[in-house]
Amino acid sequence: MERIIAFIKNWTLPLAMLAGVLIYLAFAHLDFLQPTKPMVHAVDKILTPGLIFAQLLLTFCKVNPREFRFRKWHFELLAFQLVLGLICAGAAIYLDWQPLLFQGALICFICPTATAAAVITAKLGGNAETLITYTFMVNILTAIFVPLVFPLVYNQADMTFWEAFWLILQKVFPLLIFPFLLAQLLRYCWKGAHRWLKEHAGMAFYIWAVALAMVMGKTAKSIVDDSEQMHIIFLLAGVSLACCVIQFAIGKTLGTRYNDRLSAGQALGQKNTVFAIWMAYTYLPPITSVAPGAYVLWQNIINSYQLWKSRKKK
Repeated sequence: MERIIAFIKNWTLPLAMLAGVLIYLAFAHLDFLQPTKPMVHAVDKILTPGLIFAQLLLTFCKVNPREFRFRKWHFELLAFQLVLGLICAGAAIYLDWQPLLFQGALICFICPTATAAAVITAKLGGNAETLITYTFMVNILTAIFVPLVFPLVYNQADMTFWEAFWLILQKVFPLLIFPFLLAQLLRYCWKGAHRWLKEHAGMAFYIWAVALAMVMGKTAKSIVDDSEQMHIIFLLAGVSLACCVIQFAIGKTLGTRYNDRLSAGQALGQKNTVFAIWMAYTYLPPITSVAPGAYVLWQNIINSYQLWKSRKKK
């Protein structure tokens, strides 16, 4: 039994991705599993955001604002994400050539840091405290950027800009900011609950795995539904790879200047891909979810290589 548990822990990422694809295939091809519209609505609008919220809440319960460590590289990386996000958004709006590719790149650049990034950073010997500080800061940036920009990038015909802005704001802002506020409220007003959540923060990993399986199922559906655009799918995967390599490289380069190379690299390169995929198929053309879906693979290849190098040095 212990060997099975160890196997699942070591291979959670590929198992979750495979489970998502298999679940989609089962629902798509077995008549008795055909989901009803209320079921699909509940998953897309309630269950997936709820899992993201729970994951962030558990992570932020470990965070004490008094331990925040603000560094110059935090603001440089935020500026980098903001500028590249605006460039991709502008290209998607004003250029006629393949706007889907720029929308995919936009998702990869503006997505906040993964909650698991602090764990990888600690294993690599980086500063987890400065990374957690950046995670909080980039969540605020994303919560403001997405409602303002996404209605311009992909404007739905039946909505004005302000209607789309308010719709996205009331879903994205609470999802990214309220977990932190609730965690701090529990810290001071319900210490028992806060202590329990902090002690069981490891559950965030398994919640992430379940959410990843669900959103990978949606990504598989997007690929099948748009199989006629297979060249776009491959291009989106290539764009995702370029975004991943650029962000890890820029993060490490800027972090080196402040003697915080590992933390800055993970802060910019390791993304909350579950949130990114959900954001893509909810507020952009569903096929753009291929970009963050592929990003899952690229960032974990880089992380696996970094961990292998770290173990080899030790």
